[in-house]
Amino acid sequence: MHTPIHTLLDTLRQLRKARRLSQLELSLRLGVSQRHVSFVESGRAKPSRELLLAWLQELDAPLVVRNEVLLQAGYAPVYTTALLDDPALNQVNSALEHLLCAHDPMPALVIDEHWNLLRLNRGGQWLTTALIPGAADLPDNAPINLLDLLAHPEGFAKPIVNLEEVGPPLLAHLRHEASAQPALTPRVDAFEAMLHRRLGGQNLHTLWARPTAPVLTTRYATEYGELAFFSMFTTFGTPQDITLASLRVEHLFAADEFTHGVLRAQVE
Repeated sequence: MHTPIHTLLDTLRQLRKARRLSQLELSLRLGVSQRHVSFVESGRAKPSRELLLAWLQELDAPLVVRNEVLLQAGYAPVYTTALLDDPALNQVNSALEHLLCAHDPMPALVIDEHWNLLRLNRGGQWLTTALIPGAADLPDNAPINLLDLLAHPEGFAKPIVNLEEVGPPLLAHLRHEASAQPALTPRVDAFEAMLHRRLGGQNLHTLWARPTAPVLTTRYATEYGELAFFSMFTTFGTPQDITLASLRVEHLFAADEFTHGVLRAQVE
């Protein structure tokens, strides 16, 4: 039994609004009339499978959402979901390991669309225990979600000394992700609540001032001194599998020579 049709309509409207497109703009991209877009979104017309795939492509919907929408419309899903340890992904795993190892001693970690930590290199392991000493006692197979650790009172945000600078833009970024991945919303809400507690209930939107540097730098107070990092993400180009589409490698780079020296000295 398929999900009721109103779920399909709500999803299509939400995806369009998340991309800030009007019905007219979407219709021009799809090569159909605005009236037809309106009829589909109101349930007065059912899109063909081909139109629906083009629709979701124009809205840059995540692959998992595309499968869900196809099912809601009564069509078979298109995209596969392979386990990361599937032999078919051997080349992918080799590429991930290469990225992680090549970035040592700087931290690097693999996360999915829900911010679950899947893998990290030696630099990432060292930094995690430096920022959250209790993390060293976790079992190797314990599931770790980075958003949960950001929102936790004893988590990654606790040692950040410039939280008023980096917190609001990170929250805005997470809100944007949650617009396409609603499952993130409770965790993003928890992160926002933590920011309000730490920053004294100030308006998080007005705290986000004009950027003063090309990249946002996060500074942490640690027993080794103040460490500063900025990040860059690597993703797979044109992935055709849901697992691969969800993966990101976050590379942390030292923002100053002191941080670089600490990492070189501490990560063997």
